[in-house]
Amino acid sequence: MNASLKFVIGFLLAANFSFGQDYHKRIDSLIKASHLENPEIGISVGFLHNNAPFFTAYGKISKESQQDIDRNSVFEIASITKIITANLIAQAAIENKLKLDDYIDAYLPRQYVLHKNIANKIKISDLASHQSGLADLDFAKYIEMDPQQPLRNFTQENLTALVNNCTELTDYGRYRYSTVGFALLGQIVENVYGKSYDDMLRERMVRPLRLTATLTRDFNVKNMTTGHSPNGTVQEFFKWNVAAAAGLVKSNAADMVKFLKAILDSESTIGKAALITEKIFYKDEKRELGLGTNIVTDDNNTLYMKSGDSMGQSCIICYNRARNWGVIILLDYRNSKMRNELLNRISEIILE
Repeated sequence: MNASLKFVIGFLLAANFSFGQDYHKRIDSLIKASHLENPEIGISVGFLHNNAPFFTAYGKISKESQQDIDRNSVFEIASITKIITANLIAQAAIENKLKLDDYIDAYLPRQYVLHKNIANKIKISDLASHQSGLADLDFAKYIEMDPQQPLRNFTQENLTALVNNCTELTDYGRYRYSTVGFALLGQIVENVYGKSYDDMLRERMVRPLRLTATLTRDFNVKNMTTGHSPNGTVQEFFKWNVAAAAGLVKSNAADMVKFLKAILDSESTIGKAALITEKIFYKDEKRELGLGTNIVTDDNNTLYMKSGDSMGQSCIICYNRARNWGVIILLDYRNSKMRNELLNRISEIILE
């Protein structure tokens, strides 16, 4: 079973959804205990239930600083960006700018000329559900070239060549995680709206939701946390370059809870688009995927989630639409195991 989904199966409990009066205290106690066990790792958590937010955080923004991490501290949300990109694509579908089952050929910038063997075969929804079959970038190669900023060397020319030189979709219709797929989705958003991805993000999310620390350009803000690799070395925030729509966004718990609130409001623009991203577009024996979204279900609960791991931080967003709750977990170390355990234990508290 896929590691990103396996850990959540255990907390999909067949139980009535109820909150004890002390659940905020219990979540806070959990996060505090986790920080005491891992004092080098800073944690920020935002939780939303029935539009009521709750926040807790522990640690400092860096080893050299005395500034506490709080709900406003900025982290890399990394691949959670993919949920945002998928939401923009779904908004475009609602506005009849595109259809999700359209082939990508007509929506790509002119420099892309798909080989005849793959022309008119890849749908927009294939890109967003990681089943396009397109070749992906060799991340290990770019890390070796520049360990701090591996995507500095992944340019538009590299992306164009990677797509144009693809002559066979060897994995088409089968899951294979793809950065390239979401890079192309970002460019499709730009094409259908005639605006940059950055401008669309600000127009459709940052301004209407009043997000004060959701960043795509200048990350050098005073409340920025410091990223750390698993061995504790300092890791710069990524500049995603042409792959921006796959992982660029930096944000904080306060803004991500606002985003969760919009997602859970099925009458909002973002909420209506989220309902589309939550439909199952891919399913095998290990996973179910929407658009940019992992889906985990049992007879009583359905969770929608997306994790994000940069080389220096780990995070996850998760929500239950039927039960009207959501959570964002942000760590200033790359430690997916710890992140997953925290989500598991928070969910146990919620589902008691």
